[in-house]
Amino acid sequence: MLNWGNRFNICCFLDNNEYRLSGQNAEALLAAGAEEVLQCNAGQAFDRLREFHSAAPGWLFGHLAYDLKNETERLRSAHPDHIGFPDLYFFRPRYLLRLQQQELTISGNGLTEKEAHDIFAACLRESVSADTAATWKPFRLQGPVDREYYLHAVKALQEHIRKGDCYEVNFCRERFANAAINDPLLLFRRLNALSPAPFAAFYKTDGKYLACSSPERFLQKQGNQLVSQPIKGTVRRSADPAQDAQLRDTLLQSAKEQSENVMIVDLVRNDLSRTAVQGSVKVDELFGIYAFPQVHHMISTVTATLDERFHFTDAIRYAFPMGSMTGAPKVRVLQLIEQYERSRRGLFSGAIGYITPEGDFDFNVVIRSIQYNAETEHVSFQTGSAITFYSDPEKEWEECLLKAKALEAALGAE
Repeated sequence: MLNWGNRFNICCFLDNNEYRLSGQNAEALLAAGAEEVLQCNAGQAFDRLREFHSAAPGWLFGHLAYDLKNETERLRSAHPDHIGFPDLYFFRPRYLLRLQQQELTISGNGLTEKEAHDIFAACLRESVSADTAATWKPFRLQGPVDREYYLHAVKALQEHIRKGDCYEVNFCRERFANAAINDPLLLFRRLNALSPAPFAAFYKTDGKYLACSSPERFLQKQGNQLVSQPIKGTVRRSADPAQDAQLRDTLLQSAKEQSENVMIVDLVRNDLSRTAVQGSVKVDELFGIYAFPQVHHMISTVTATLDERFHFTDAIRYAFPMGSMTGAPKVRVLQLIEQYERSRRGLFSGAIGYITPEGDFDFNVVIRSIQYNAETEHVSFQTGSAITFYSDPEKEWEECLLKAKALEAALGAE
C-alpha cells in the first residue's frame, strides 16, 4: 500500500500502528496523487483553506507549519529554513486508500471498479523487504545549539519566568546534516520500526519529505465535538518491568510534570473556548500515563463542542500553534522561542492530517520527526522540552537527547 503510494510525487500516509485511539478514521490512510493543490504562506492561509474546501467538499490531506503563527498573531520568523515546506499545503487526492478492520477500501474521482481492482492488485505485488539497514552513507549531525548554549538559554528563559513574562516555554534545538538519503521511505520504515506511534506519517510533496513518529494529537473534530490531547511530561522506559513500573509511577507523581501538564491543559481550554459553545469545554482525563517504545508520556484530554457560528477552520486557527509546543501565555512565549532558538521550526511542531468532505478532521503534532529536502540534500530534526521555573537545565538537556535517540538511530548518523 505504502510502496504503491510512494510512486507519486505527492502522497500522505497516516498509520496508527494499532494503537486504536478513539475516533481515528481508519488503521491507515493513504492519499496518493493530487487532483488539485492549495499552497500558501502565512497571511490569509486559513481563509484560503476554508474556500478550498468549500469549493469542492471532499477529502483533503496536508499540513499546517509552525510559522502560521505569523498569521494567527502579529509575529515574524527570521531564522534560516533549509527544508522549505510552505506554511500551509493541502491536496485533493487522486486516490484514497483506507485500511479499516483489515479491509482495504479504494476510492477516487471517477474511479471504476476495474481500476480499483487493478490498484489493489498492484499493492499486493509490491514487496516489502525485511531488511531495514540504511542504504545511504553514514554522516555526522551538527547543529546551531550546543550544550553550552542550551544551558545558557534555559537559564535565560527561567529569568523571564522569574520576572513574570511567562510561566512555561517549549525550547527546541535542531540537528541537521547535508546528506543524500537515497530512500526516504526506508527512513520512515526504520523510524516506524524503532518508535511506532499512534500518529505516524510518511509525507512527500515534490521532493520534500517527512518521516514522523508522533505520539500526540493536536486537534480532532467529529461532528461538532473537538478533542485535543496535549502531551507534557516524559520519562524514559526501562527493559526491566519493575524499574519500568517505578519510572511510570515517578512520572505520575511528579509535581513538576503535573504543573507543566496542567498549565498546557489550561492553555488548550482557553484556545478551544474561543470557538466552543459556552460551558462545553471540559477535561475528560488529566495526567493520563501512556507507554511508548522509548518513553512514558503524561497525556491529558480536553474536549469541547464547536459553536455552530464558527467554521471548522476557525477551531484550527484559534488553537494553533498547539500549546504543548509553545507554552503560556502563548503570544509571549512565541516571541521568546523566536529570540532564543536558532532554527526555523517549519513543519516541526506544526500539524499533519486530513479533512473529510463533511468538515471533520484529525491532525497530529509534528514531533519525533525527520524532514528531508531531496533537492538540497538537507536532513533535519528537532527535539525540545518544556522549561519552567523549577526546571533543571541539565535534565532538560538530557530529555532532548532522549527524544533524539530513535531519530538518530533511524538516520544511522555517526
